[in-house]
Amino acid sequence: MPRTRLTVTALLTALLAVTGGWPGGRAQQAEPSPPAPIQSAPAEAAPAPTTPDAAPDAGAEQSSLTLVRRSEKDGKDRRIEIVKTGTDDTTGVFALCQPLPDDPEGAPTLAVFSETGAGGVQITIDKNVIRVPLAVVTQNAPKDGQDGSDGRVEASAGTGRFLERGEVPPDTTDRLTRCEVQAIPKPAPDTVTVTQGRTELKGQKLVYDSADGIARIDGPITFTRRSDTDPLNGRSDRIEVSVDDEKTTLVGNVELKSAGGRTSRAARVEYDDTRNVARLYGTPTQPAESVKGGDTLRAGLIVYDLDRNEVYAMKAEGGTITGEFTDSDPAPPSPAPVSPGLPARP
Repeated sequence: MPRTRLTVTALLTALLAVTGGWPGGRAQQAEPSPPAPIQSAPAEAAPAPTTPDAAPDAGAEQSSLTLVRRSEKDGKDRRIEIVKTGTDDTTGVFALCQPLPDDPEGAPTLAVFSETGAGGVQITIDKNVIRVPLAVVTQNAPKDGQDGSDGRVEASAGTGRFLERGEVPPDTTDRLTRCEVQAIPKPAPDTVTVTQGRTELKGQKLVYDSADGIARIDGPITFTRRSDTDPLNGRSDRIEVSVDDEKTTLVGNVELKSAGGRTSRAARVEYDDTRNVARLYGTPTQPAESVKGGDTLRAGLIVYDLDRNEVYAMKAEGGTITGEFTDSDPAPPSPAPVSPGLPARP
């Protein structure tokens, strides 16, 4: 008879509430509780910080975990949700590895999410919904007075599986191996999918760490933005998602190409599909640039209206705004000096 794969969130919550954890921390050895204890767990009760939270609007057999980050800037709690979307244990595993009896006090909880089905493992950070085949989550011990705790997420292509007892070396010190679980990451291009509004971005590996609250997605990054009139394609070296600032930034050799013929480049771009705007930031040696036809606009900061396919220059402190225009355009009168912070149309 196959061992339990821990895909029932309600069952996990009831087991932890009744037993206080799995003996020896062996994630894959939890046996189903009889119906009575499951029914006795109050539906309204909040789970312990290391217990998987129920996924919003998810089936009862989905498995999830929530990291809670308290921002040092505004003191607000922001949540990172990790969900195994599949309910069939033949397409993946969910394993929760509690601290073992001989682990140091305050040791974190480890979780392995693996899902080869179409929905994958879903990670929600701010306005970004990220799908990936494999995620290994480290959840720190909760701090006093905080509802939940922060941690670390490593996600990429790959698989997870339960180990047979004979596969566990008796002298191993690896936490997951001691819990009889294995994660096998295999980072590859275009296997980490980030959806933000009408934009879909693809990279190869995600690492989020509570040390700075930033999720970094390694590239090469490719993306497309759907539009009936002017779809957009682009690329960059990587993506950074700041949980505290709730900002998504494309970093390194960013290039945006619209079907309408505009090509824009910058060292980094703050991208917000929900507001239909991208802010292109240049450097002293490499200003942001937007080109359409024979017209070129360069500035320290360019605001790109994604829906209208228009750009506006913003003069950064100490920066300049320059432009090159085709002869077919009427020569504009000598413009007044552009003050810092004021938009200027090319």
